Amino acid sequence: MLLNILKEISDLVQIVQGISLGHIISGKCSYFFDIVFLLSMRIRLYCLPLYTIKTSMNKFLALTCAVVFLLKTVKAEIITYKAPESNLVNHTIKVDVRQGTGNWQPVDVYTADVAARFDAQRIIKKTAFTYFDCSGSVKLRVKLNQGNIKEVRIRPTAYGIKPEVKGNVVEFELSASQYVSLEVNGNIFENLQIFANPIESSHPTKADAQTLYFGPGIHKIGRMVIPSGKTVYVAGGAIVEGSFVIDHAENVRICGRGILTQHPVQGDSVNPPNTTGTFSKFRNDHLIIQNSNNISVDGIIELPTGYSILIGESKHVKISNFKAFSATGNADGIDIFCSQDIKLDHIYMRNSDDCIAIYGHRWNYYGNTSDITVNNAILWADVAHPLLIGTHGDTDHPDTLQNIRVQNMTVLDHNENQLDYQGCISLNAGDSNLIRNASFENVEIEDIRKGQLFNLRVMYNRKYNTSPGLGIENILFRNVNYNGKRADMSVIAGYDDKRGIRNVIFENLKINGTLIFDKMPGKPSFYKTSDMANIFVGEHVDGVQFLRKD
Repeated sequence: MLLNILKEISDLVQIVQGISLGHIISGKCSYFFDIVFLLSMRIRLYCLPLYTIKTSMNKFLALTCAVVFLLKTVKAEIITYKAPESNLVNHTIKVDVRQGTGNWQPVDVYTADVAARFDAQRIIKKTAFTYFDCSGSVKLRVKLNQGNIKEVRIRPTAYGIKPEVKGNVVEFELSASQYVSLEVNGNIFENLQIFANPIESSHPTKADAQTLYFGPGIHKIGRMVIPSGKTVYVAGGAIVEGSFVIDHAENVRICGRGILTQHPVQGDSVNPPNTTGTFSKFRNDHLIIQNSNNISVDGIIELPTGYSILIGESKHVKISNFKAFSATGNADGIDIFCSQDIKLDHIYMRNSDDCIAIYGHRWNYYGNTSDITVNNAILWADVAHPLLIGTHGDTDHPDTLQNIRVQNMTVLDHNENQLDYQGCISLNAGDSNLIRNASFENVEIEDIRKGQLFNLRVMYNRKYNTSPGLGIENILFRNVNYNGKRADMSVIAGYDDKRGIRNVIFENLKINGTLIFDKMPGKPSFYKTSDMANIFVGEHVDGVQFLRKD
């Protein structure tokens, strides 16, 4: 009987071998769940003699086993996109991808500007990136136009990816949804960023009247305002030169796998945005979302000259599977002003200013900022902060920035010479604003070039503020791990007796493998625990704790 059941299961599995995960997700394979049912029945027949359990539990067990079994046998899928010939294409690095022992598929490579130095002398370097979609794990083959490869590292290092080097060829495996940086001989500028996107579950077509569709190729749009109810689709292999504005709109979606850029795509000039009439009130940022509701951005890559995304006085905004590079002054990543219910998930930001900034009032944006979630973020700040909260506010009508939750964040770099703007995680209350109820969990900080791990200050920066901040309270750092030697001393400091910091908890803070907590072994009795973490705790600070929890 058992042999017969296994034979039937084997026959069903052979059918499944030809089904791609993309077809299952999109609903194109209508018989998939019929197979799940048949397999569950066969597995149930096998399970019943072994376990005497209630019928309902047996059905659940059988179906679970069947689904797990199927997902392990479904064929992985790879989707690549041909690049249009443009200034952005990189011809010196060759990348191929395959699943298992299948045929290698070429993947085109692009260039992006990054800031190698940004002070009295500005130096711009060309980094490289490539993208494709996949399900399951894939193997990459990268051929580099250089010899004498002494060292190759793939970051985030927490992924544990071990490359194999053969001459000038590097091979390694990636999983779907992993974004990584491949660096040769310690070169962090002329590196290769690889974005293994998940397979799109569905996408709009040109025929959809509510869709602005940009197919493969080059499109020059200047500055485009997107009205309510529209979907903008930027297909893989598309390059859109220009910028988007979502102003007083709702139910707008921008998605796809292509590239948006404010840099010239062909030749050496770019069509400037219209700055007259209706457009004169807008900044020249790449994507502006202001006074809007229910907006989503998914899957695209941006190469901006201003902010990658500005979110001002808006609600219910979700940014996911998003990547961006910048190299100019004040070219922040995602900046949030006076907004609520903002979700950032699965992003890779390499910027020449703050990667993520969460603010109160500035310009024409007013109100509190709350309920901000950042999850699965990889941040690389060639200048300024990876993550900044505070700074801007409304002295006459003080703002509160609250209910901010950051999880699963990796900081690949932080490089800032100015002491006022250091901190991989920086909470700087200014303009009478109050920062409270913020948590940072599962944070990996790699060996940054220059800066602090933490900078918590109630401050009065006369360049940007009209008054000191009101305070910072109820802050949790849980499972923060730093490995490196170059971080400067961190700072926690209030302003005065009425503008202080209270209730800051570090739980399972680990620095170079050492767990920092109040009763840690080896700490001299006359040391403060903060000394062991190289954190200066100044005046007007109360309730700082270093805890260990299993």
